[in-house]
Amino acid sequence: MAKARATRSAVQAAQAAQGGEKLNAEQEAPQTGARAPAPSSGLARPERRAEDDADGMLRPRSLREFLGQRAVKENLGIFIKAARERNEALDHLFLIGPPGLGKTTLAQVVAGELGVDFVHTIAPAMEKAKDLVGILTAVTDKTVFFIDEIHRLKPAIEEMLYIAMEDYEIDWIIGQGPGARTMRLPVKPFTLIGATTKAGNVASPLISRFGITCHFSFYEQTDVEAIVRRSAGIFKVKIDDDAAARLARSSRGTPRVVNRLLRRMRDFAQAWHEETITRKVVEEGLSRLEIDELGLEKHDREILRMIIERYKGGPVGAETLAISIGESIETLEDYYEPFLIQAGLIQRTPRGRMVTALAYEHLKLGRDRRPEEPGLF
Repeated sequence: MAKARATRSAVQAAQAAQGGEKLNAEQEAPQTGARAPAPSSGLARPERRAEDDADGMLRPRSLREFLGQRAVKENLGIFIKAARERNEALDHLFLIGPPGLGKTTLAQVVAGELGVDFVHTIAPAMEKAKDLVGILTAVTDKTVFFIDEIHRLKPAIEEMLYIAMEDYEIDWIIGQGPGARTMRLPVKPFTLIGATTKAGNVASPLISRFGITCHFSFYEQTDVEAIVRRSAGIFKVKIDDDAAARLARSSRGTPRVVNRLLRRMRDFAQAWHEETITRKVVEEGLSRLEIDELGLEKHDREILRMIIERYKGGPVGAETLAISIGESIETLEDYYEPFLIQAGLIQRTPRGRMVTALAYEHLKLGRDRRPEEPGLF
């Protein structure tokens, strides 16, 4: 009884720290498969925008609908089936990959396949330990708790997650000064899904607590074409096969990009009174958007030209290049470089970034612009 009263008092202290929210007692637990109520803090349920609703229409709801990433999908299907048969929470899941490849979508699909609640937040939104306590003490049994940009978690919250992931308990300090004491609050078993574009920035102790790790890669041409046709069906617009193939080639192997381009092609077709998105519509539309056949936008080509014309093809340091193009180094490394490297247009070396022969050919600059190989003396 004494231990139960102490636990209740600790929970009440945590609730008081949350600004008086009653995290457990006064919130009716939703039934399995329903979404958990949004905390008033807004941490676990950011306000939705119109763009989010449009993207939500295109998100697959099951592993069967999720296109691409075959190895990841097949393995997850096995793990999910085993967890459901044992009536256990799925092991914690770590998703790694560039932006726009479907990490958030897959997290929602996992919750749907398990038939459990889905709670979504982003790491920068959790500023203090009490924010994490407020979320975890409110989750229902086997909830999927998704943290996007998990590499941006603050150390204090990260350390609190260690115990929560392993023992389903939270260390909480009650009181101040000499009278302060630590209580362990029990939380219901949950599945943490962490997503990141920078796995190297996640602390090793946190990575080691994830039982399943999935690496996302850029999508194959055939998979992107299938995504285009599926999205066109949802939008109720017709698209020719060659138009879908042309869009897929310009998508950078990224579903988010190809869906954005499809929306713009739908706008062009409507403005030009075309009932079907044809190859001609796509070619004209991409030309107006200044997107070439490799999916490079104007800024991508400017980066390549900058390295070739100002720095003689490289090598050039990332900070110098970022300043030259007027972008932050994070934007350069996270948004522009991954696809340019994947496409074989630039390469990273110990001395800096260098363009490849393919970049000269793509920009039609000619081999005469390449710097001469330095001699021995």
